[in-house]
Amino acid sequence: MISIGPDVASIVRPGAFTRTGLTVLARDPRLDAPLREAAAAMRTKVESADITAAVRTMYKRVGIDPTKTRPSSEALLRRVKKGDELPRINSLVDIVNWCSLESQLPFGLYDLDRISGPVEIRLGRPGEEYAGIRKDVVHVTGRLTLADANGPFGNPTSDSARTMVTPETTSALVVIFAPAEVSAALVERVASLTANRIGQFA
Repeated sequence: MISIGPDVASIVRPGAFTRTGLTVLARDPRLDAPLREAAAAMRTKVESADITAAVRTMYKRVGIDPTKTRPSSEALLRRVKKGDELPRINSLVDIVNWCSLESQLPFGLYDLDRISGPVEIRLGRPGEEYAGIRKDVVHVTGRLTLADANGPFGNPTSDSARTMVTPETTSALVVIFAPAEVSAALVERVASLTANRIGQFA
């Protein structure tokens, strides 16, 4: 699915799968109740200190301060803990955010038809960057990144405009940026749950 560069093999244990034949809606009202319930549950749930610490350590091992550049999963949890609801982007992004919030693992979601050639997770090379979603430029030098034949396109904090999922997306790559300390069994459970929810709603 994706290859793991030797420079990150001891840092990250990614989970990944693809789905085709998707229908992505700008907003799916069937998700209103489960997303609201998930947010409410996470406001009172004691977060897994082990997973939070492991994700932060994954960032620190590539020279990133996770309190300044937050993992996407932690940013979602902070938003919900403040009383806000999960952001609504489109139905597929909403499902992945739901799974990321509950698992507290950062996810990446990409339009498979906008990816060229094999995908590798590695450290960004000097000067590498991409146009981000709702951001000007994301710099990935020395940071965990996903890259294809056209260069980097995603990381555990923010993904690229080039491979973003839209209502026109029919095939997607889902990546879980799990720290190496997290068990393979847990990553598999989270991937299976995510795949099942995508099957149900998308």
